[in-house]
Amino acid sequence: MYKPKNHKERVSHRLKIAKGHLEKVITMVDDNAYCIDVLHQSQAIQKALKEIDNLILEHHLATCAVKAIKEGKHTQAITEVMNVFKRKDV
Repeated sequence: MYKPKNHKERVSHRLKIAKGHLEKVITMVDDNAYCIDVLHQSQAIQKALKEIDNLILEHHLATCAVKAIKEGKHTQAITEVMNVFKRKDV
């Protein structure tokens, strides 16, 4: 079993898995699969992407945000992260 070594590899690995699932859903739609089955797979992809977002955010907080705070840019660091959660178009 593949075991990613660092953050970048972990994110890339998870994205490739999600891509494979998305390709499967596209095939299901093209093959007229049962709608509920397609919805279940779509929800699984959305959950996987949310977990990837959480992994990226955790890494950002542990690295970039910490660095900015140490450099006295705490307001900018907080605003940047909060803006991610305030986006309405996602």
